[in-house]
Formats: sequence, structure tokens, C-alpha cells
Amino acid sequence: MNIRNPLLICVAAASIALAGCATSPGYGNNGYYGGSTSSYGQASCYDCGTVTRIEQVGQPTSGVTGAVLGGLVGAAAGREIADDKSKGRRNTATAAGAVAGAVAGNVIEKNVRGPRYNVYVRMDDGRVVTVTQNDLNGVREGSYVRVQNGRATLR
Repeated sequence: MNIRNPLLICVAAASIALAGCATSPGYGNNGYYGGSTSSYGQASCYDCGTVTRIEQVGQPTSGVTGAVLGGLVGAAAGREIADDKSKGRRNTATAAGAVAGAVAGNVIEKNVRGPRYNVYVRMDDGRVVTVTQNDLNGVREGSYVRVQNGRATLR
């Protein structure tokens, strides 16, 4: 047998060696992919648990104060940015700034002073964790969640 390309031999040997390292997803977990499961039927993790209670802490706001203040700031900014040569452009810029500022102020106030929720979670290891967040995003009592960065999110 005449072997002419040593690089080809090295590649073939490496391929055979690496093929021996490959495993099927089921090996090592009794034939189940994904590892062990908790008593809730979900894949277990350190920061997961079940929501036991949800309390609303803050009251929702109308956003009127934010809209008024935002409108004033927007009108002043629009007037400053407008070209001084044309009174019509200046008035249009002032009105547009007031509308944009009112919308932005309304949204900001609702995000800052909107309702907040205390979410109580019984973790898989028995601990009870409480997180406070602005929105629930579908989380309800009995939901299986992950607690990360001070928030409970559906798992």
C-alpha cells in the first residue's frame, strides 16, 4: 500500500477519533433528553418555582400630569428649535413639540407611577421569594416561572 498524502491520513485519523466522542442526546439521563425533572413536570433549575400569590401594590394613574408637563416642555423645545425667520414655522414647531411632549409625558408617568405587583414564588427548593415588578406579562397564580434580575417570567 502506497500512502502519498500524510495530511489526508491525519484528517482521517482525527475524524475517526472525534466520531468516538459523539453521543446521542439520550445517553446519560436514562434515555430522556433534558435532564432531571422536578415534581411540577418542568425541567428543574435553581431559580424556578410556582407563583403562590400576586398583590397589586400601586394604583394606576391617568397620566394627565405627565401629559401636561410633557406638553409644556415639548412646546418650549419646539419653539427653540424652530427657525426664527418664519412665524408660521415657529407656531407649527411649537404645536408639534407640544403634542409629542404630551404623548411622551403620558407614557413616562404611566411607566413610573403605574401599578406595581408583588409576586410571591415558592421555589423548587422550598424557598419563598417575593419580587416587585411593573407588569405581569401573563404570570398568574399557579404559573411556573423563573426569577431572574428581580422579575418573575413565564418558563
